[in-house]
Amino acid sequence: MQQATQREVPDRISWARAMIFAVGFFFIAALLMGQIPSYINLEMTSSSLTGFEQGVLALGVICIAAFVMVQVIVMLFDPKPLVPPIIFSVLGLGIGVLGLALLLWAAYTGNQYFPAAGVKWNPVLGGNILWLEPAAIDFVMLGSVIMAVGIGMVFYSFLAIREQRSPDRSDPGTTRAIRTMITVGIVLLIAFMIMYTFVTDQTLAAMVYPQCPTAINAAKGCPGPITGLFIVDTLLNVILAIAIFCTLGAFALRLHYLMRPVRKRTMSGFYMVGIVVVQVGVVCLLAWFLIYPLITWIHSWTLIGLGNYLTVCSKKSVIPGSCGFSQQAGYIINAVITTNNFVLLMAAVYFWKAKRNLIVIAGVTTTALLALATLVVHMHPDELLIAMLISGGSLVLAAVWTSVARREFAVVGESNLGCLGQWLVIGTCLLIYLAAFAFFSIPGFRETNPNIPFVPGAGLSAGIRNSINAVVVIVLIGLLAAVQFYFLARNRYKV
Repeated sequence: MQQATQREVPDRISWARAMIFAVGFFFIAALLMGQIPSYINLEMTSSSLTGFEQGVLALGVICIAAFVMVQVIVMLFDPKPLVPPIIFSVLGLGIGVLGLALLLWAAYTGNQYFPAAGVKWNPVLGGNILWLEPAAIDFVMLGSVIMAVGIGMVFYSFLAIREQRSPDRSDPGTTRAIRTMITVGIVLLIAFMIMYTFVTDQTLAAMVYPQCPTAINAAKGCPGPITGLFIVDTLLNVILAIAIFCTLGAFALRLHYLMRPVRKRTMSGFYMVGIVVVQVGVVCLLAWFLIYPLITWIHSWTLIGLGNYLTVCSKKSVIPGSCGFSQQAGYIINAVITTNNFVLLMAAVYFWKAKRNLIVIAGVTTTALLALATLVVHMHPDELLIAMLISGGSLVLAAVWTSVARREFAVVGESNLGCLGQWLVIGTCLLIYLAAFAFFSIPGFRETNPNIPFVPGAGLSAGIRNSINAVVVIVLIGLLAAVQFYFLARNRYKV
C-alpha cells in the first residue's frame, strides 16, 4: 500500500497548473484541427493559387527554420556537445545581418513579392520563372525568418558559453529576466490593442504627415519616398517586433532552463519533434514548388472525369494559370490534414503517462511554432500589424505554459476541490475561452471574418454601434478570468 501511494504522488498537480496545460492543448487542437486545415482548404479552392503558394511557402520555411534551431540546440547542449558555441555566434551574426538586410530591402523598396509581373526567365506552363506565377515568393517573410534564425543561434550560443563556465545544471525557474520579458511583451501588446481600437495607422498617418498621409504627392511638397503611413507603420512594427522578441525570448530561455536538468531524458524527444516538423516543412515546400505542374497533371485525368472533379479552370486556354482546386479536392486535403493532426493529438494523450517529458516539450514547442506560423503566413502589409498582435499573444501562452511546467507533477497542496473549487474551475475555463474567442475575433485577415464585431479605429465614432465589442469582451472577461484564476491558484487545490 505504501509503494502504491508513492507511485501516485507524482501524478498530482494543482488545478491552476492543470488549467494552463489544458488551455495550451486546446489552443494546439483548435489550430491543428480547425484553423490550418480550413486555411489550406480556402487557399486551394480560391480563384487564384497565389495565396496558396505564399501560404505553404511560409509554412515550409518556418518549419525548416524550427528544425534548424532544434539542431542548434541539440549540437550545443547535448550531454556531449558537438560544436564549439563560438561557431554559432559568428554564423548566427552573419545570418541575422543577412536576414535583416533582405527584410529592409524588400519592405522599403517595394520588392516584397517575386517574381514581378514583368519578370520572365525560362517560362513554362504560362509561368514567369519556370512555372512560378507572380508573387510566389515573399521576401519580407524570408528575411524575417532568416533574421530570427540568426538571432536564435547567437542567443543559444551565448547560453552555451555561459554554461561551459558554470557547472550548475539546475532549473532556476521563472527568473526575473523571464518575468520581465513576459511583462514587457504583454504591456506592449495590450497598449497596441487599445490604441488600435481607437485609432488606426491610416488615421495616425494623416496626423503625422497631412500633406502625404498614404501616398507620394510631389504637388503637395512631398516627392517621397517617406509618407505618413511609412513613418507610422515603421514605428508600430518596431514596437510589436520588440513584443514578439520579448515573448519569444522568454519562451526560449524558459525552455532552456526546463530541459537543462533532464537533458538525457529530453534531448532525444526534442530531436524527434524536430524530425516531425522538418517533414511537414519539406511537404509544404514541395507543394509550393510543384503546385502548378501538379494541377496541370490532375486536370488531364480523364478516368471517370477525375480531372474536372478535382480541378476548376475558368479559361480552358489558360491552364494552369486560371485553374484552382475544386471544393471536393479541398475537402479531401482537409480530411487528410485533420486526420493526421488528430492522430498526433490522440498519440499525445495515449503516451501522456509514459512519455510526459516528450509531450510537454512537444506541446510548448508546437505552441510557439504555431504562433510564429500565424505571423509568417500573414505578412501582407494590410495584415502584418494584426498578425504580429496575434502571434505575440500566442507566444505569451507558450512562455507561461513553459514557466508552469517546472513543477508540473509536484504536490502543491492538499486541499480537495470541493464545490467552490469546482465552480472556480468551470467558471475560469469558460471565461478564458470567451476572452480568447474575442481576442481571435480581432484579426482582419483576408480569409477570415470576425466572430465578434470589431472595427479598427472605431472607438471614438459614436455613430458606429457594436464596433469594438471584441476588445470590450477581452478586457471585461479577461479581468474576471484573472480574478477567478487568482483564487483558484491561491487555494492550491490538487487534482
